[in-house]
Amino acid sequence: MNLSAKKDSNTPKSQADLIFEAQQRKELQFKANVALSWAVLIIILLFLFSGQNFLGIKTIKLDTTFIRDNLVFIAGGLGETIKISLLSIALATFLALLAALGRLSTFPPIYAISTFYVSLIRGTPLYLQIFFFFLALPQLGIILPGLWAGVIALGLNYGAYMSEIFRAGLSSVGKGQREAAIALGMTPGQTMRRIVLPQALRFAIPPTGNEFIAMTKDSALVSATGFVHELMWRSTKVGRAQFHNLEALIMAAMFYWAMTLLLSYLQSRIEARLSKGDR
Repeated sequence: MNLSAKKDSNTPKSQADLIFEAQQRKELQFKANVALSWAVLIIILLFLFSGQNFLGIKTIKLDTTFIRDNLVFIAGGLGETIKISLLSIALATFLALLAALGRLSTFPPIYAISTFYVSLIRGTPLYLQIFFFFLALPQLGIILPGLWAGVIALGLNYGAYMSEIFRAGLSSVGKGQREAAIALGMTPGQTMRRIVLPQALRFAIPPTGNEFIAMTKDSALVSATGFVHELMWRSTKVGRAQFHNLEALIMAAMFYWAMTLLLSYLQSRIEARLSKGDR
């Protein structure tokens, strides 16, 4: 057995193995250089806000006492921000799927409703939509809390944009697969549930992750209602009250950045897992 192992270790590597190892080394070197560059950029960023005077360059001095005293209060808005984002992406996904199915429909009224919805929502600002649900609907006797006004506005807005993602996903399923399902005796509903939707969702998940990351940041607009105590609302409240808007907004930016990095990492893991089926 030892002789066999020794023989295997002395076996010359093939050209393919050498090329693969060279690619691996190149990839590792690239990642190391990227990590080093990130470290340098972070050091520069920290220096710019260190309050030091170096070679005539006067950097920005932050009030560390204010940051320490209000860090927990501002961080308390993370839960509300995440809740708004999760509720909104769930609503947006549902509306996007309905709108995509409607845009693929051959029934004129259904097609008209879906295209009208997409055109109306994409043609008006998200900021306006949030205030419409929060301030305009009460004139009709419909009073929504700030949280739900923001969730509905975000869900409708992102649902309209995401409908194109789902439409492309549904269209990516080959006509031959639909015909094969019909030949097996499946109804149109069964074909959609068992054949088309699973493949379309697999195609739509990665770009939907991008939309969720963008929605997490756009949830800050809900703070404009003044009744949703999420991350942005808390940072502007203490910043204005204590005249430290710079420190408060920097803290909020760091929290949003951290969430974006975490979500981007999770999205990359999901994409890597889904891509295994293509190998």
